[in-house]
Amino acid sequence: MARNPVTWLGSPTFPKAAREALQDTQLRQNLRKATGTIRGRRESAVAEMTDWEMLRVAGEQIKDDVLARLDTLLVQLEETVTARGGVVHWARDAEEANRIVLDLCRAEQADEVVKVKSMATAEIGLNEALEAGGVRAIETDLAELIVQLGDDRPSHILVPAIHRNRSEIREIFQRRMGIEVSDEPADLAEAARVYLREKFLTTKVAISGANFAVADTGSIVVLESEGNGRMCLTLPETLITVMGIEKLVPTWQDLEVFLQLLPRSSTAERMNPYTSVWTGVTPGDGPQRFHLVLIDNGRTATLTDSVGRQALRCIRCSACLNVCPVYERTGGKSYGSVYPGPIGAILTPQLVGDMHDPQAASLPYASSLCGACFEVCPVRIDIPSVLTHLRAEVVEAKGRTPESVAMAAAAWIFREASRYEKAQKAGSLARFLARDGKITSLPWPGSRWTSSRDVPAPPAESFRAWWRKNRCQE
Repeated sequence: MARNPVTWLGSPTFPKAAREALQDTQLRQNLRKATGTIRGRRESAVAEMTDWEMLRVAGEQIKDDVLARLDTLLVQLEETVTARGGVVHWARDAEEANRIVLDLCRAEQADEVVKVKSMATAEIGLNEALEAGGVRAIETDLAELIVQLGDDRPSHILVPAIHRNRSEIREIFQRRMGIEVSDEPADLAEAARVYLREKFLTTKVAISGANFAVADTGSIVVLESEGNGRMCLTLPETLITVMGIEKLVPTWQDLEVFLQLLPRSSTAERMNPYTSVWTGVTPGDGPQRFHLVLIDNGRTATLTDSVGRQALRCIRCSACLNVCPVYERTGGKSYGSVYPGPIGAILTPQLVGDMHDPQAASLPYASSLCGACFEVCPVRIDIPSVLTHLRAEVVEAKGRTPESVAMAAAAWIFREASRYEKAQKAGSLARFLARDGKITSLPWPGSRWTSSRDVPAPPAESFRAWWRKNRCQE
């Protein structure tokens, strides 16, 4: 179960987890190959669109409009879903959402459910909550199935099993399915297909997430590439959809923008092979009972932050993960959250809502601030700006620390030119500690630096002094 929203129980801080991940050469090799391939394909798909930047701006504006009118749009969505035979449930947090879904499953006397890949259900720890309540959830997305059968955790938004190669997947399938199979992709896919087909035909309840919900019609939209999701959405008698409250778009015209942005940014496709849309209940066609569970789970609190709220624009494309040099080397599990990579570094701390939490507070530092994430984000989330904003909140939450005292002292010195010059002269005395132009050992707190690297010896004369001596007379 999640310790709190979106984080995993017992997760270490990012620096500690990253150091351990960097020792895994197979992991780095798997990540480098996978992210490089996805990155290259995305660039080609985006290059076809002459109006790509205009689409990004449109996506940004639509999402900001949704966040500004979220209260009224959510009421409109509830009215339109209800008018078309669906039932809407409201959940303040993960615990309430899990209880609602478990009660719905029990009402259908279901001890097994099939699931469409969903970040929202992973965020609230739904599978674990159902298991504790006597209901087994079966993931039907191939990558999610690999993670589930391997008793593993996902490490990527789009490709949860990106950290696994096909030999590792073969071993998992043979061990958990009790079959012999080669490591050829076609054979592995066929093994999963046979395993899942019986579940699709016999399970009466399905659970899904949602990529989008259209407020003015009550339509729910799920995009996928395999077709397993469509089996879940059409065959069972009851469908339960769990959706974050920010997933709205006002109209079908607004949805058009995202149906162009999302496929190219995520799977590098012009359109998703399977785009499923349903509106309430249609007698005699598809599930005859539809429940929509709307979860807050920290989103309303995130809305109050004028800088951080832009994280709620996210459409879960994972483009930022595929260009991030930190993610490529450490993998998704180092983030200790269902939302890895740059977007996780800004979304998770806000959904957790506690900068005193060591693990969540470490995430805004899981970045080089290179800005590549902002350049590829289809809805123009300025992730570097949010990262620095959240870092300031972490520092404030810590209160008075040696680091904050040092920074305050530096700020006091830099405010006056005379103080700055005196500090330079005092600092130049450190050259007497140098050997061969380097200082290899300093007393605390400087020892924290020299324990792993040398310090270049400062010059005997500062730049300002040199300038006055050599140039001011010209």
